[in-house]
Amino acid sequence: MISLRPQDAADLPLLGGGESPFDEFGPETPRAESRRAELEEQGGLTVLDGHGQVAGTVSWVWQQWGPNRASRCPMIGIWMRPEFRGRGLGTAAQKALVELFFRHTTANRVEAHTDVGNVAEQRALEASGFRREGVTRGAQWRDGAYHDGVLYAVLRDDSR
Repeated sequence: MISLRPQDAADLPLLGGGESPFDEFGPETPRAESRRAELEEQGGLTVLDGHGQVAGTVSWVWQQWGPNRASRCPMIGIWMRPEFRGRGLGTAAQKALVELFFRHTTANRVEAHTDVGNVAEQRALEASGFRREGVTRGAQWRDGAYHDGVLYAVLRDDSR
């Protein structure tokens, strides 16, 4: 079991990257408040495990596939502290974040993107209900070079 809450300054020392080649991005700036309307902007939440310990962070930015607001969708990301990986907490956190978007926004689609070599995240996304859509060649600048990624998405009407 996990819970999501707004990030605060005390979380930052615990969310500072780690021992994976996919951890080059760092945490989001903490937010003082969390309101439903904030889901409509770029943001992030802290992931707590079932004992209330800071396990990681989820974040999102909005993408747009067409000229109108209805063509927008959040692209989510996740970072888990190394000692919390491999326990299903990331899968649960991504599911919970998707449910927040579908419950509190009009988004029809939630996306996620990960490095082609990040097999653990690909498995977590698939377990969270995301479907693999394809490879994005040279889409991500990380660690001094462009990397291929894999695009995933879940639609409001997909069974979860």
